[in-house]
Amino acid sequence: MDDEPALATLVASYLEREGFQVWQAATGIEGLETVRAHDPSLVVLDLSLPGLDGIEVARQLRLFCDAYLIMLTARAEEVDKLIGLAVGADDYMTKPFSPRELMARVRALMRRPRSAGTAAPGQGASGSGSRDDLGGIGGSSTQVQATTVGDLAIDTAGREVKQAGRPVELTRTEFDLLAILAATPRQVFTRQALLRAVWGPNWTGDPHAVDVHLAHVRRKLGDTARSQRYIRTVRGVGYRIGSGHD
Repeated sequence: MDDEPALATLVASYLEREGFQVWQAATGIEGLETVRAHDPSLVVLDLSLPGLDGIEVARQLRLFCDAYLIMLTARAEEVDKLIGLAVGADDYMTKPFSPRELMARVRALMRRPRSAGTAAPGQGASGSGSRDDLGGIGGSSTQVQATTVGDLAIDTAGREVKQAGRPVELTRTEFDLLAILAATPRQVFTRQALLRAVWGPNWTGDPHAVDVHLAHVRRKLGDTARSQRYIRTVRGVGYRIGSGHD
């Protein structure tokens, strides 16, 4: 979705070369309707859209769609990046940008695994110390099909989370982060390790993406940075899964 026809056409042409089927929308409302109609695996969204701006489009999109979301903007301020991540963006690029770099980030997102021990499909539409090298994440270290954390049940094969038997709606990025933490309960993961595992080794976006998405997970689970029942912050190191209890 982009309000600049020339840029939108350029991005679309690169995506088509990568094998994507592409739908374009020039306004926020049209973009939401397009996503509802086609259920794409990836959305490239400009913040400066007429009518509904990109932030509001992203908020509404996340109510019904878990597509990977890359946001584009002409504004480089850190606060804008954090707002974009806060509403569910997986990545963020500032204009002007290289279409080749955009495609590299798209490929990195699309390579991310959908379930434990399974390589990501092509586009078509233990110990208690910290760990920097995840090695087998997405491979042998995530072969567990289901994990429980207190009243939380994480089904990695079905990519479902239930809390006290009730489904919890997480985005793909939120689920991936939670599943990685839960797979090795006593392991502390650095932010960089989580970035490499979820966004890929060549990702060059905002490192605070991990913090923002984990804050979303806490909110959806009724957790807080103070109680830390499910996600614990290890000061100066990173994150690990909690016990599920106060």
